[in-house]
Amino acid sequence: MKILIFGQTGQVARELARRVPEGVAITQLSRGEADLTNPAACAAAIRARDADVVINAAAYTAVDKAEVDEAVAMTINASAPAAMARTCTQLGLPFLHISTDYVFDGTGTAPFPPYHATAPLGAYGRTKLRGEQRIRAAGGNFLILRTSWVFSAHGTNFLKTMLRLGRDRPALNVVSDQIGGPTPAASIADALFTAAFAMVKGVEGGTHHFAGNPDTSWANFAREIMAVANLRCQITDIPSLAYPTPARRPLNSRLDCTSLERFGILRPDWRKAIPEILQDLEPT
Repeated sequence: MKILIFGQTGQVARELARRVPEGVAITQLSRGEADLTNPAACAAAIRARDADVVINAAAYTAVDKAEVDEAVAMTINASAPAAMARTCTQLGLPFLHISTDYVFDGTGTAPFPPYHATAPLGAYGRTKLRGEQRIRAAGGNFLILRTSWVFSAHGTNFLKTMLRLGRDRPALNVVSDQIGGPTPAASIADALFTAAFAMVKGVEGGTHHFAGNPDTSWANFAREIMAVANLRCQITDIPSLAYPTPARRPLNSRLDCTSLERFGILRPDWRKAIPEILQDLEPT
């Protein structure tokens, strides 16, 4: 199976490159080879290559910056994926795309199922939702994988921030009223490969949720990181209101992931990923 992947340097894109299954050949497109601010170029990149599946692992993910840069975020998160999806539909190729819990408003305490009404709180969520809508409108065999709180040894993420601060400070205040499932980027990569295999065989994709288990708060996530890393930094719970950000975050990011079970994909235990990532981060 030949998979064309948009993205090289993001957390999921790097794990896709590291975890290629037997019998799979991947081609990863850099920004220079396929600029997501140029949707037509993304469509042309698909037509120029011989692929069985296309995965979009690139996105505008700067949540706060999107509040003042929504037009660019909309092009990258909506217009470019739409062009990819339309091209895949025309060529008869499955198209897999990563989305986010930010399409929901975060009310309540129950996990959001994929069919729940969307109501993004900010620009990032709006752009990702518009991308979903345009992918569905393209009419092909697509898979939209909404995920949350992605972390890995690569790029910028909560785990790496906590490790850096935890080594330098005796205590940290961390938000405790936002609840969700931290998700290892490696597990997302594995889920995408599993779904791609199924879709090539004719299985319909759809919109699904994939997040780590168990659900927790950012504060408790931080405590687990400190414990595994043997850092003595003390974590104090604070409400979101005490840590204002340009973009509002959903308080409830719990995702109902049961629909993915038909692909044989189960929620990963995010706690088991932490020591593996710490090992990756150790200097060699």
